[in-house]
Amino acid sequence: MKNFIFIFFLLILIAGCSSKKEIIEKKEITPQKEVLNKTEPISFNEIEGFFDDDLNYALDIFKKDCKRSKRYELFKEVCQKAEFQSNGKEFFITNFQPYKLYNSKSSDEGTITGYYEPLLHGSLKKTKRYKYPVYKIPKNLIVSDDPNLQNYKSRGKIVNNKIVPYDTRKEIEDNPKNPNLEVIAYVDDKYDLFFLHIQGSGKIQLDNGKLINIGYAEQNGWPYTGIGNYMLEKGYLIKNDLSIQGMKKFFINNPTKIDEVLNINESYIFFKISKDGAKGSLGSVLTAKRNLAVDRSYIPLGIPVFINTKNPITKKPINQLMVAADVGGAIKGEIRADFFWGFGSTAFEYAGRMKEKGKMYILMPKK
Repeated sequence: MKNFIFIFFLLILIAGCSSKKEIIEKKEITPQKEVLNKTEPISFNEIEGFFDDDLNYALDIFKKDCKRSKRYELFKEVCQKAEFQSNGKEFFITNFQPYKLYNSKSSDEGTITGYYEPLLHGSLKKTKRYKYPVYKIPKNLIVSDDPNLQNYKSRGKIVNNKIVPYDTRKEIEDNPKNPNLEVIAYVDDKYDLFFLHIQGSGKIQLDNGKLINIGYAEQNGWPYTGIGNYMLEKGYLIKNDLSIQGMKKFFINNPTKIDEVLNINESYIFFKISKDGAKGSLGSVLTAKRNLAVDRSYIPLGIPVFINTKNPITKKPINQLMVAADVGGAIKGEIRADFFWGFGSTAFEYAGRMKEKGKMYILMPKK
């Protein structure tokens, strides 16, 4: 029998880079948020492929992400137990109760897409080749609970002593001499930069041979809008070509259309140099093929999530235990996740083509 359960967990607002503490919110614990999720308690034996997975490796990933998730009351006790465990099968079946997820229409099937950590080519100096800037947090970006920013994630700026929403993507790109914008590096491909914004982190191979990690620092407050539907509506692509690769091919052949299409998405991401590789919203370094981005309105960050889906290229089943360690502007819904494929060209091929049906199960810590 399908039941409604209440999931209680703490949400932490992640701070921006340390140099901007005066305008970007510091880490702080918000009041507990009650999340209503339609689920069905089941046994582990009912989860297809659960006992065929490498559960010892899944335990290692859970321990890694516990370094961050243990700050949440929901995981405090179970993360302490994990420190002394090496048998994944025993640990998960002893300490967790699995729940099968359903959407608002009582369907147990949702959509699993993929993402990756892109590699861009760039330079610390602007040249004819390297001309697209990767920006740090703007000096004039503020975080405020002013009513004018209610629909803009509390992000804005002050103009004539009045708080207004921050600039859109188009406004930012049309004003490259804005003194509030500081460049980390310049890259050579505008489309690749756009997808760096979507992925939230990546690497830049500089022309001097140095490789730098770039991580999410802040956002302009405008909501994310996917460009895929727009390209279909305009006849720029047909449905079979709607992939990262298909879009890139279109822009290579139609360079005059790139600004028109990309500016449909008014959201804009600002970055910082990171010592580590891609980090998720949980704050831990992401592990390829073992971390997911989810909608935390339904799935708390740090929770183990078992998925049943398919490899987008080979179509072989993917039945494995992941950890929800990230979120994304396009990841909305009860049964919705983004599968992290890792770094490099192979990850790009899988992530760009992944849009598979899937089932999801959350493992709630037993009390």
